[in-house]
Amino acid sequence: MRQLRVYQTQAVVIKQTGLGEADKILTLFTPDLGKVKAVAKGVRRPGSKLGGAVEPLTHSLMTLAKGRNLDIVTQSQIIDGFATLKSDLWKVSCGFYVLELVDAFAVEGSANRDMFELALDAFRYLCQDEDGGDTILRHFELHLLSMVGYCPQLHRCVGCSSSIGSQRNFFSAEQGGLLCSCCGSRDGSSHILSLRALKVLRLWQKSSYPEASRVKVDGKLAEELQQVISQYIRYILQREVKSTKWLQELKKFAVDNTRRGVYNARQSSKTVSDERKLCRLITPGLSKKFNA
Repeated sequence: MRQLRVYQTQAVVIKQTGLGEADKILTLFTPDLGKVKAVAKGVRRPGSKLGGAVEPLTHSLMTLAKGRNLDIVTQSQIIDGFATLKSDLWKVSCGFYVLELVDAFAVEGSANRDMFELALDAFRYLCQDEDGGDTILRHFELHLLSMVGYCPQLHRCVGCSSSIGSQRNFFSAEQGGLLCSCCGSRDGSSHILSLRALKVLRLWQKSSYPEASRVKVDGKLAEELQQVISQYIRYILQREVKSTKWLQELKKFAVDNTRRGVYNARQSSKTVSDERKLCRLITPGLSKKFNA
């Protein structure tokens, strides 16, 4: 059967880079084709009909034509632009973190509808969130890891297969899960995991986000959960997730300046223009993501 030259798909733009004076190369994430690289021609010209429909953190219905090297976006209609997410610096930063993980774990040409829906759900929940987004990100990370075959073992020791009780336990990123007190004390790369953190991880690993969001997590526990999962992801990827550092810097910036009564980064950025200025002030990294 002859392959169709034109096809239609839902897509989220993961990232974009300039091509010449008017075009952009897009990395798309789709439910049935995985990651797809495509060209959006003329999109950098004023008045382009593609415009905001091919911006990062936008869920669109796209029509593409098969190209020799890269497919070409011919039409794009916004399904959800996640405007609330994009109008808040903290939330949009969390959204870019989600996109970076999708880019790291998704495979070109390999369908993954569950991962696509998981990412969209994360964006929707971030739009509605009023608690800082930590639970949304941890829930997303755990379920993403399960989908790609890296579900951490949280019920038995990965060293000796013994059941995990309420005694002091450890988490090993290298071994992919929990170590009992005996095995963990002999593993120099593992870290102690509190019983509270273990209970929360077990619950979030098997629950939907509405169920996970009912768990009240204080600052100390939130930091422990973030560190455990981030270390595990870093070990799997064998590199840092760039957005993690930005989120840490932004959170510190917000806390430090709120204490002085100067600026609350989560509440005071009301427009994307303001966010761009703040991004350039703190670090050039994120402003490149807006303006690539």
